[in-house]
Amino acid sequence: MRNKTRIGNNRGIALLITLGVISVLIAVTLELNRRARSTTESLAVSKDRFTLSQIAASGVHIAMAVLIQDKNEDPPSGLDSIQENWADPEFLNEVITAFPFESGKLTLKISDELGRIQVNTIVKFPGGIEANDPQMFLWDRFLNLVKDSGSGFDDLEPESIVSSIKDWLDSKDDDAITGLNGAESDYYRNLDPPYECKNGPLANPEELVLIKGITPELYYGVEGMFGISNYMTTLLGPLTDGGDGYHSGRININTADLPVIAALMPSGDEILAAEIYKYREETSASAYLHDLSISTWYKNAPGCEEVKIDGSLITTVSDFFRINAEAASDLATVTITAVVQRTQAAVSGKWTCKVLSWETE
Repeated sequence: MRNKTRIGNNRGIALLITLGVISVLIAVTLELNRRARSTTESLAVSKDRFTLSQIAASGVHIAMAVLIQDKNEDPPSGLDSIQENWADPEFLNEVITAFPFESGKLTLKISDELGRIQVNTIVKFPGGIEANDPQMFLWDRFLNLVKDSGSGFDDLEPESIVSSIKDWLDSKDDDAITGLNGAESDYYRNLDPPYECKNGPLANPEELVLIKGITPELYYGVEGMFGISNYMTTLLGPLTDGGDGYHSGRININTADLPVIAALMPSGDEILAAEIYKYREETSASAYLHDLSISTWYKNAPGCEEVKIDGSLITTVSDFFRINAEAASDLATVTITAVVQRTQAAVSGKWTCKVLSWETE
């Protein structure tokens, strides 16, 4: 009886060991299968992202071709506005259909970089010391509009921020701050962590967050509302290659967004910016009604007969554009944002696009 009991116990232990081994093998098999599937999916996504990157890059080149064609119109239009083909989403969609992509869907958007406020032109270049007063006033009006917009920036101090931007950009770092509330390196050295005032042009708009008074909330926006970053560019100004080596800071009134148009308006006339914005876009039977070739066309908008925008702040032409090319599939989405400059060859007279920046997400 004792031997039978021992044999029975051994068989029970063997059965438990066998079940344990089987359980471990099942767990290992399932984990290997999961990892294999994960690796396969990861490879599929990586392959898909590579393909989508190529499609998005092709989209940028398609957009550049559209911009070059705009210059080759006969006769040339002599202006750049939201009324042209490059700014028309339907036209861009029609162009895309001529380039069928089997592995993804391409979406294009072209916007005028001169429709944005050019941060680096608050200071006059070359030299980089003297303030550019019209640009300073433009910034002051823009920030006051933000303050009064009900977006939660009631405590904003526009004058202090404008002075601090000027101090950040100018090449002179001493005790002579701009205005009463500007900021040079002495201010930034006392922060945690400390850093130096740049005393030169910004290479990236996000550098604005380093400047006294410009918070991440102001820059990026709060509660789903746009921040000031949507209306800024640092790709123009002293860093721009061409001509006199810098841009004047003029904004294309034919392409500027509503908040920028409002900032261009003389103090007290900001409410009329909406009339100018609507006048510019007014159509009948899918055709635009109003001529935008003269920079003072805004006076024809309802109620704007007496409005006078500083002529040194506006233009009607541009050769700087932002291209957003998005390629999407069921597995992934890739977006390329490129800023390009149209340039004309001196000898041949042919137009090309020079890439100033290229970002992939």
